[in-house]
Amino acid sequence: MYLQWDWLCLGVLIIGSVTAEIENKETLDASVEVEDFDKQSQEADVDGDKSSLEVVYQTPKPTGEVYFTATFDGVLAGWVLSKTKKEDTDVNIAKYDGKWEVEELKENTVPGDRGLVLKSVAKHHAISAMLTKEFIFDDKPLIVQYEVNFQEGIDCGGAYIKLLSSSNDLNLEYFFDKTPYTIMFGPDKCGEDYKLHFIFRHKNPKTGEYDEKHAKRPDVDLKKLYLDKKTHLYTLVLKPDDTFEILIDQLVVSKGSLLEDMIPPVNPQKEIDDPSDKKPDDWDERPKIPDPNAVKPDDWDEDEPSKIEDPDAVKPEGWLDDEPQYVPDPNGKKPKDWDEEMDGEWEAPQIPNPKCEAVPGCGHWVRPMKNNPNYKGKWKAPLIDNPNYQGIWSPRKIPNPDYFEDSHPFKMTAVSAIGLELWSMTSDIYFDNFIICSEKEVADRWAADGWGLKKLVASANEPGMFSQLVTAAEDHPWLWVLYILTLALPVGLGVLFCWPTKKTDEDIDFKKPDISKPITKGELDQEGEELDDDEIELEEEKENEDTAEDGKMSKPACKDEGEKEENDIADTSQEEGDKSNKSGSEDEMKEANEDTGYGDGPLKSVRKRRIRKD
Repeated sequence: MYLQWDWLCLGVLIIGSVTAEIENKETLDASVEVEDFDKQSQEADVDGDKSSLEVVYQTPKPTGEVYFTATFDGVLAGWVLSKTKKEDTDVNIAKYDGKWEVEELKENTVPGDRGLVLKSVAKHHAISAMLTKEFIFDDKPLIVQYEVNFQEGIDCGGAYIKLLSSSNDLNLEYFFDKTPYTIMFGPDKCGEDYKLHFIFRHKNPKTGEYDEKHAKRPDVDLKKLYLDKKTHLYTLVLKPDDTFEILIDQLVVSKGSLLEDMIPPVNPQKEIDDPSDKKPDDWDERPKIPDPNAVKPDDWDEDEPSKIEDPDAVKPEGWLDDEPQYVPDPNGKKPKDWDEEMDGEWEAPQIPNPKCEAVPGCGHWVRPMKNNPNYKGKWKAPLIDNPNYQGIWSPRKIPNPDYFEDSHPFKMTAVSAIGLELWSMTSDIYFDNFIICSEKEVADRWAADGWGLKKLVASANEPGMFSQLVTAAEDHPWLWVLYILTLALPVGLGVLFCWPTKKTDEDIDFKKPDISKPITKGELDQEGEELDDDEIELEEEKENEDTAEDGKMSKPACKDEGEKEENDIADTSQEEGDKSNKSGSEDEMKEANEDTGYGDGPLKSVRKRRIRKD
């Protein structure tokens, strides 16, 4: 048993040593997995002691056909600041005078990599740029991708983009909130409402008017992505088969159909409620009604109170009827600035009567209240099924005069510009590496050269495991209990199984070999019976031998009789000896019982006697 515990302790020590060695190695070396954007496995081991300054950055370059790219690594060329004002807004804040700067990231900086940063707080910002060439929704997918980093977190503000609709009168200097757009996409947050917009403006083929169609909310928690101060990659993929995908950091967070998963739906209902139809006055929607034939019972008393005094209650002994529950504070003092003419006569504040603390109560005793067994409340007739029930009324349906069917909503209005029109209560929102293209491989390679390096540097600069656990516990204090239990459990098991125990006298006695095993009286009697059986078997064998010898040899009768007498005498003496031995054993057993004080207890020493055949 102890050998098993020794092996267990040895195994625990070996596992602990290996774990410590692994943790030590992880502390020295940080292994960072690089995303394989070409679907080829690539791994990079980053030394934790190396600074992110050693990362060699090169401005991303598109590897295929693109409609727009922007890296902000050079001069802010092609981008136009809006000079107009926001309509229906206070004059003091209506102007788009929010500032933009081109800067590097504040944390996890990649040297040479810069982005467009929104700098102002509580101001309107608007900036836009023309696409390299117009995108026409025909037979090619639309892929829009860019990076966002809320460097100061986000209180209330957006980081979404707009793809502006193509038109002859599009002037970027007058870009504002009412400028027609085809698609709006990106993160937005105000209060505790975290959103990821995908909105497209659909043209009604009958009226020519545009309606906004909103994608359903992604079924993911966006809070961490908006508050972790890391650079995240947002991607929208629209396909010619009228499906869409929304990705964050190249992971799909939402997907669906333009025909089925937009609110409101692209195509209206074929039938609508008739606005001229009204519910008849005699329409009965009540499924149950009071029984008109029900009569209140004669013994129903509606005046009975719900509570009555308990007549069986008895005033507790020691109750002080003459003592008030509250008395003036003897230590109370009138304030020095108390003016009796202005404030009236001063009275000491009331405190609980100290005499009532050691007794059941003070003051006038009142019987406690209990539920009235005769209380029934106000009588109401029981409900029965309404024989005139007609169901819930609804207006009749008529054909929808505005009905149309657009079976291919992907064919949206062409886009020719990209713009950011934002209001924010938080500054330093970082944008970088915009790309609009039609091939997913091109967007993935673009992301590898830009966002991939940012992710690599951020991973290399991640705090250790201990720091992450402490940070998590600061946000969720209940984790401290889990940490303590996790540490205490192996320590307790180690102490329980590995701590050496002292050998007690009972263990020593238990391990001593039994030199002479005591025999009980019952066992002794059983052995005596076995000895008698052995004697009988020996006599039969002896007689058989004598008979066989008589057949072979002929001896004088006198001699046979003499030998027979001798054998009988020997057998008789032997039986007498056995009996004397048996009686002697019983006498010894009785003497041992008398000495020990136990009638049926074990004997100290008994010598077994056996009969041998000469």
